[in-house]
Amino acid sequence: MLEILAPAGNAESAKAAFDNGADAIYLGYSAFSARQSAENFTLDTLLETVKNAHFYGVKVYVAMNTVVKQSELDEFCRTLLAVWSAGVDAIIMQDALLGKAVKARYPEIVLHLSTQAGVCNADGAAFVKACGFSRVILARETPLAEIKKIAAIIETEAFVQGALCTCFSGQCYFSSFAGGNSGNRGRCKQPCRKLYAYSRNGNAEKNYALSLSDLSVGEKIQSYIDAGVTSFKIEGRMRRPEYVAAAVRYYKTLLNGGTQTEKDNALSDLKRTYNRGNYTQGLAFGQDKRLLSTAIQGHIGEKVGVVKVENGKYYVESPFKPSVGDAFKILRDGKEIGGATFGKIDGKRFVVLSKLRLKNGDGVFITTDTAVNNRVMSAKRVLPVNVRLRFCVGEKACAECGDLRVYSDEVLTAANSRALTSEEVVACFLKTDGLPIEPTFSKIDIQGDIFIAKSQLNAFRRQFYAALYAAKTNVERMAYEYQPFTVSIKQKPNNKTAVIASNFTGLETDIAVYKADDYAQILPESFVNGAFEKYVYYPPFATSEDIAAMEKWLGKTEIDGVYAENYAAIEFARRNGLKIFAGSGLHLCNTVALQTFFEQENAAYYALSKELNENELSALVGENAFVLALGDIKLMDLCYCPFKKTCRECDKKRIYTLTDENDRVFPVRRYKSANGECRFEVYNCANLIGLGQKSAGKLLDLTLTEDKRAIVAAKDNVGMQKTLYKTYTAGHLKRGVL
Repeated sequence: MLEILAPAGNAESAKAAFDNGADAIYLGYSAFSARQSAENFTLDTLLETVKNAHFYGVKVYVAMNTVVKQSELDEFCRTLLAVWSAGVDAIIMQDALLGKAVKARYPEIVLHLSTQAGVCNADGAAFVKACGFSRVILARETPLAEIKKIAAIIETEAFVQGALCTCFSGQCYFSSFAGGNSGNRGRCKQPCRKLYAYSRNGNAEKNYALSLSDLSVGEKIQSYIDAGVTSFKIEGRMRRPEYVAAAVRYYKTLLNGGTQTEKDNALSDLKRTYNRGNYTQGLAFGQDKRLLSTAIQGHIGEKVGVVKVENGKYYVESPFKPSVGDAFKILRDGKEIGGATFGKIDGKRFVVLSKLRLKNGDGVFITTDTAVNNRVMSAKRVLPVNVRLRFCVGEKACAECGDLRVYSDEVLTAANSRALTSEEVVACFLKTDGLPIEPTFSKIDIQGDIFIAKSQLNAFRRQFYAALYAAKTNVERMAYEYQPFTVSIKQKPNNKTAVIASNFTGLETDIAVYKADDYAQILPESFVNGAFEKYVYYPPFATSEDIAAMEKWLGKTEIDGVYAENYAAIEFARRNGLKIFAGSGLHLCNTVALQTFFEQENAAYYALSKELNENELSALVGENAFVLALGDIKLMDLCYCPFKKTCRECDKKRIYTLTDENDRVFPVRRYKSANGECRFEVYNCANLIGLGQKSAGKLLDLTLTEDKRAIVAAKDNVGMQKTLYKTYTAGHLKRGVL
């Protein structure tokens, strides 16, 4: 069955989803949700929402999809059990390794893997299925060809509508290093929606260089269906109920085979509730011209006309008839200049009011359409129920619906005068006691002249409908008693150094992690001939072509293992008989995840999350542990061209820069995938310095660093590090993140 999955940031949005035909909703609990700024749900409000959803046959999925620190492990597991006991249909997690342990201990719990886990190929799907997850929520960058392979392995959910992160799913540290608010902890401050300038072809103009348009797959949803996707997800737990309602209506119209006029009208309604950048169809279909929204950061609505200035008034000629409360955004030369409100209707045109000085030709876009909002929020979902009734002298009255059968408290007696009629029964049972149902009556069997007091008939009706509600909302769940996970970490100092780089000429290190500038090229001699353990860097985003290219390397050079920035790399390593170095991109933050990692027979080393402080790290540092100690700090992976694929005029540099509103300069590395597509990495404006963590090996990311030999030589000398790097930071070692 195909599923329209709607966001529910609060109870009002959940109701909007129900009333407009959603098949399932997803919501955040008050703790461990990746949208901490949403209203989210307490246990009491969750219980009520689950009952309301299940009455309609709507499923409820709860997002507990932040990374889980060691100090939070017990609270997370207790909360997860409480949420499951509330009757939800699945729990969404980001940490696949922790999820595997949870599933092994509590096998009845249904787990869905968050998009934050970054599953984008078949290897990732195979690994998380083996961990016990029943569904994977695809990384939004996943190409259609990869989606088809994933859907053949595991039930698949894909985003079809809503905001897009500029960074590859689950790998963004921009908010974390910019202000200590981690996206992996649900506290992203969206620095990607601010102004920046790329250093490309002499450009210095700042715009919303990292801001992507909203996703709207629209009628291309059929391609997802053909690929095997079964759940179609609407993003927007931070958005208003009107948006939820309009988005659900639009996709239900598409799936139900609406006419072109119906589809156009539903899309128009959706645009007026929220529309950033006039929509992109997303990276599943290849980068389109609307992917980036560099001129407009927020809601653009839908264009309804242009300004015509007459006698100091701003007229708009348009067939659209606004009303009091409507609001508009004004664009000039494609850029937002401000807002306006409705003034009055004047014949075939209307007047807008603005504090700005508008000009002839300025575009007028409606961003608040009160008529649309009222219409989409006026929908009421009622459940059709078929009722069968029997009244017989000497028996108790009986009401049935499906398998449900309810009897009255009293035995029916014969009437002395006026007898019960079928019309009275229908009139009584059409009163639904507040339940959103629409009863029909396939059978009303009245045997003999029946007497039943009106109060008794009403009481019987209430008894029946209460039983009907209970039957549709009751979920029997096993009561779990949480027992803490007992995991011991083998304490043994690791004195090794590991270096991530693309060139190892003259470098002395224990472990080399080769990070390709071009995945179609052969391995460099400086890596092949080096006297160190050899690992290849498996990036967060990898397609079948990238995997094939890495496997070609294995046939020509003796490689020890894979540095894994994605769960798919674990399956890749197993299949190719390689050791695994768990990268910081796996967000290892607790002992249960570590233990699960080392259950892999080829597990060798692990790098802990770069968002942990020294106290948090100390509890996780065991044999073969590494901590990012020095060098470049990668903040984001961009799986698209930030220059809108204007390849003919591109200067094709390896390193660009991104300058923010405070003139901080963030390096941007360009590299090439195996099929020749450019991808990009954004790095922090300051380099990481320090001595790392006691007893842990030192991981040095020298992807951008030019004088690599000098930095390796300075790994135990902070004074030298400060001399070598112009700007530097100690990272999260002292303070960590929220």
